[in-house]
Amino acid sequence: MSRPWYLPVGDEATVFKAAHAARLAVLLKGPTGVGKTRFVEAMAHELGVELITVACHEDLTAADLVGRHLLEGDRTVWVDGPLTRAARTGALCYLDEVVEARQDTTVVLHALTDHRRQLPIERLDTVLDAAPTFGLVVSYNPGYQSLLKDLKDSTRQRFVGIELGFPPPEVEREVVAHEAGVDPALAERLVALGQAIRRSQLSGLREVASPRALVAAGRLVQAGIDPVAAARAAIARPLTDDPVLAAGLEELIDAYLAPT
Repeated sequence: MSRPWYLPVGDEATVFKAAHAARLAVLLKGPTGVGKTRFVEAMAHELGVELITVACHEDLTAADLVGRHLLEGDRTVWVDGPLTRAARTGALCYLDEVVEARQDTTVVLHALTDHRRQLPIERLDTVLDAAPTFGLVVSYNPGYQSLLKDLKDSTRQRFVGIELGFPPPEVEREVVAHEAGVDPALAERLVALGQAIRRSQLSGLREVASPRALVAAGRLVQAGIDPVAAARAAIARPLTDDPVLAAGLEELIDAYLAPT
């Protein structure tokens, strides 16, 4: 399998690999669509370990992560959850948007993220020592957090933090051109549009145009859609349902992508 394409912006890859070598858990934080998942995929490939990804949500329980007994015919068997499987086999376990999980669920991470590197499995009355190559990575979007939905300080302090923000223009242009397959000129205009949206005074937008949204617009263009229509579909409509905000976004799209 070829290495997932990821273009480093700073020292994130160096810090990640050092943390893994030191058997430290990693906390990735940054806005939606800046490449957190792709970064983890690239790191797992470079380290030569399996990647097990869990998309966290409010109904995720500790049993979903650790495992449970299931009926198999006329007998009951234990089935490892993704966290247990990763700890047992030495894989990289990636908990995407970890704060979406219930807070009592994240408690199971504590013994795995300190010097013990152990996973208590209460239902088996045992404690699993994590394999040497096991690594734990969690991610979240600080812009979505509230007092009711955030990582506890006692949990945060168990991780090495890596912040992934919006890349500089020259990097973002290369990302859009590579991922969308568009020519450099269009990539430059899409990135300029994205930056304009991020700088804009369109208060009320929960999110701004991410690199992922710009890539999606580029892919629509590659599929035969007009650039303005592509940007409206991939950027403006997903960002807001408010007609005033949508009109403001469409004005920016016209300014940067409409034919002159």
